[in-house]
Amino acid sequence: MIPGADEYDVAITFDETEVRRLLSVEPADVDAADELTFAKNVFVPLTTACRYTCTYCTYFDAPGEASLLSPEEVRDIVRTGADAGCTEALFTFGDDPDDRYDRIHHQLAEWGHDSIHTYLREVCEIALEEGLLPHSNPGDQTREQMELVADVNASMGVMLETTADVDAHAGPRVKNPGQRLHTIRTAGELGVPFTTGILVGIGEDWRDRAESLLAIREMHERYGHVQEVIVQNVVPNERSSYERPSVETMRRVVAMARACLPEEVSVQVPPNLSPTRDLLDCGVDDLGGVSPITDDHINPEYKWPALQELEDIADEAGVPLRERLPVYRRFLDDESWVSERVRRTIETDGRYRAVVDD
Repeated sequence: MIPGADEYDVAITFDETEVRRLLSVEPADVDAADELTFAKNVFVPLTTACRYTCTYCTYFDAPGEASLLSPEEVRDIVRTGADAGCTEALFTFGDDPDDRYDRIHHQLAEWGHDSIHTYLREVCEIALEEGLLPHSNPGDQTREQMELVADVNASMGVMLETTADVDAHAGPRVKNPGQRLHTIRTAGELGVPFTTGILVGIGEDWRDRAESLLAIREMHERYGHVQEVIVQNVVPNERSSYERPSVETMRRVVAMARACLPEEVSVQVPPNLSPTRDLLDCGVDDLGGVSPITDDHINPEYKWPALQELEDIADEAGVPLRERLPVYRRFLDDESWVSERVRRTIETDGRYRAVVDD
């Protein structure tokens, strides 16, 4: 039973035959992709406050120390991103930060907001005004929260991480896999193109990895909304000493993901964290969002590769490298997936038409 599944009314069943099949998958059982894609983004760390205290995370700051970007700061960042040719404004922040941090809550109130989500809507509108497509990762969301911001986002996301109960999520505010799956389901019900993924090396075992991928697949089979699944290895950092999974482990997990997921769902590895070149023959077809101007604020010790390095990776694999938007091309062909506000930005900006038509 997935922890929290009953609490959030999430019904996921695992076919034992499918679990055994995935556990037997090896890299030789999958094909390499015939192209690699990436998105050019600007990273906007809206706030470093988070109600969770996951032991592998360096992103959150303690109450009293957490930052909150002002509307003016957000506009400066996204305008710089637009000038640099970015197409995506990646908004990140911790789960319900105003629930735990009084100072953040009071600052939002001074700016006329009763929650971080009403503020997120404002800054997504700023990004659209500056010509960038918002992709927000606000953590777990209720239906009301997601409805509030869905129409000003080209896509959204949350990492499932794992369906297992792991010590890495322990503490007074436990991250709940059932709640994560509820968020992924909510996105499907609302027709939001969605990114999710698993985190490898936080205490889960091989069966947990297989079940996590199967849970994501089941959600996608219900709603058709998952556009990519990130297979991300944990990395050591200043707050934790988690051992980076071996290349052999990552090769097997990536191959497992490719064997599990439908063809239209991309398998992504982050090139600043993963042994990317060693994974290309395991079914990777996307290198994620890479910023030419901002750090990876979630993993600041691990710098983004330059575009030239991505081209070198693709050349080594013998495949073309293609830029994509934060919303995948197949969702643009059906008006039900993208709001008129977002579609208007794509259709009126030559940068977007060039990427879509490439």
